[in-house]
Amino acid sequence: MAALLLALVYGTGGFMVLAGFGFVDALYMTVTTVTTVGFGEIEPLDTTGRVFTMTLIVLGLGAVFALLAVLTGLVASGQLGRSLTRRAMGQRIADMRGHFVVCSFGRVGRAAVEELRAEGVGVVVVEADARLEEDLVEAKVSFLLDDPTREDVLERAGIARARGLLCAVDSDAANVYITLLARARNPDLFIIGRASSPESVEALKRAGSNRVVSPYRLSGNRMAALALRPAVLEFVDMVNMAPDMRIEELVVGERSALAGATVRAVCAPYEGVMILGVRGADGKLLMPPRADTALAPADLLIVLGPVAALGDLAERAAH
Repeated sequence: MAALLLALVYGTGGFMVLAGFGFVDALYMTVTTVTTVGFGEIEPLDTTGRVFTMTLIVLGLGAVFALLAVLTGLVASGQLGRSLTRRAMGQRIADMRGHFVVCSFGRVGRAAVEELRAEGVGVVVVEADARLEEDLVEAKVSFLLDDPTREDVLERAGIARARGLLCAVDSDAANVYITLLARARNPDLFIIGRASSPESVEALKRAGSNRVVSPYRLSGNRMAALALRPAVLEFVDMVNMAPDMRIEELVVGERSALAGATVRAVCAPYEGVMILGVRGADGKLLMPPRADTALAPADLLIVLGPVAALGDLAERAAH
């Protein structure tokens, strides 16, 4: 593009100086010459003008063919398509609200993205390794190929508008730094950090993580539970995988119809709905709650039941 622009400036200036053409006539002659349209000379050119025209033809054709070669290479390599896709994806991310930002698309991040997408939640992945682009495209998830430890990258991922952040980078130090940046930008963000070592758990909590997950410890706990209480875990897995059953958490709103109602009264209209636990605003957890336990605003409910019933109950809890 720069070479083509240079050819236009060179030709227009040359025709104005050497042939005495006006600006419009000189530009017209330059364009027709560079594009090889060849409508003919506006006015007869002398030997100097013709020599200049030949140099313009060489320069102009070189610029045009160079531009065509670059565009052909971009199309053939797929880079142009990827560039357009990234631009469209950036606009889509800019319009997202209440989504989750997942830093890193490794084994832990990939599993988290699959679960979030299965629940129909908006997800933006920030991945520094460009080699994973094809995997991200195949996963059909919005993503940014950039360094998640940069504040401007988190901004482009919509951290200020996000519902939550999952720090799943392999480096504990990077997870701590990302947590600090995100917490400073969005104080209400729900942050889950990954800790590879026990020493990093407290560091992540001090940095602002609401929850910290240690994959190795979690795997060990699950293996021990499977060895000691396999039926319990099978029940939990069955509930999670059942198409019509869910375990959800609901918060009773200030003006909710559930405020003041008992656990029995809340569950009565729905078949198969059970309130497994109630955590009050003071942090006290009742599990299981008594049937005559009265609910109050800001109570957090752990509820098991059919998806449709839980959706209706969530609306009642919010309003």
